[in-house]
Amino acid sequence: MFSDSTDKLIAAFLLATAAGLVGVLLFDTGDRAGSRASRTDKAMERQIASRARAALLQQLYAPVDELRAAGQFQAALLKLDEVGRSYPGEAHGSILQGEILLHMGAVNEAAASFVRGVKLNGEYVDRKSPLSRRQQIEKLVQEGLKPASGSVTSASSRAALQKDLFYLQSRLAGGCE
Repeated sequence: MFSDSTDKLIAAFLLATAAGLVGVLLFDTGDRAGSRASRTDKAMERQIASRARAALLQQLYAPVDELRAAGQFQAALLKLDEVGRSYPGEAHGSILQGEILLHMGAVNEAAASFVRGVKLNGEYVDRKSPLSRRQQIEKLVQEGLKPASGSVTSASSRAALQKDLFYLQSRLAGGCE
């Protein structure tokens, strides 16, 4: 069987490979447990980042919230515009604008602002998110889709409102872009 050096070399290689495999199986360091721990760490990092973002947004938009709570909606919109110039494309500004416009009775503009905010960041329709505005959006959709909603005058603005409300409704139902 081991008559020439090639056979001896192949047998030694096979023996070394088998020993290596047995060693790997016997002395497994538990990388699977490490991957579970890393997944937990990643989830914790995401949660911490989400909370930090919520705290930052609360701090940035605090003057807007104060004006809104005082009932000074026009001043709140102006302050929101000022903050928005410093942080363009921030979804939270669009969501706050939608809330303010809804309080002022501008349903079309409020729906468009909510749509813009939800498209930028879907956390606002997530129940578990600290940024969730799901209840306000649900209320807007329910009231806006009523057949006798008299706040819209023209057919084109009604169609635009319905398009926005249907988009929000689909996102509330779990749909995506």
